[in-house]
Amino acid sequence: MPKEIIQSQKAPVTGFTDQSKPSPLAQAIKAGGFLYVSGQGPLDPETKQVVSDDIREQTLRTLKNLASVLEAGGATMEQVVNMRVCLRDVADFPVFNEVFRDFMDGVKVTRTCIGGTPHRAGVNVEIDCVAYLD
Repeated sequence: MPKEIIQSQKAPVTGFTDQSKPSPLAQAIKAGGFLYVSGQGPLDPETKQVVSDDIREQTLRTLKNLASVLEAGGATMEQVVNMRVCLRDVADFPVFNEVFRDFMDGVKVTRTCIGGTPHRAGVNVEIDCVAYLD
């Protein structure tokens, strides 16, 4: 079964390459009964600009973008089995975690959260995930 590229108009398409060239990244790929979602950040889907400096707003926008890509791939947060989070500043973890918990509303996932430097200036949180489709 070949991989299927998934695209959502409700989430931004970005890439770290020259803006005049198409991004080499897919928002998500379906393969082998799974949906692999690329790292999403706090970008407005229309403007592709960072929504705010506030970690609460950034986390919520990132999770909404992730949910939009999942939906385009035929999945929901309930089907997510694993998430990886990168926080620019680990001191943001308590606030990030509060927003995450509220957004997930009881849905259980496995998750790794690390401190690091997302590739785009102003992006303070990035999240990717894997969802089970069968």
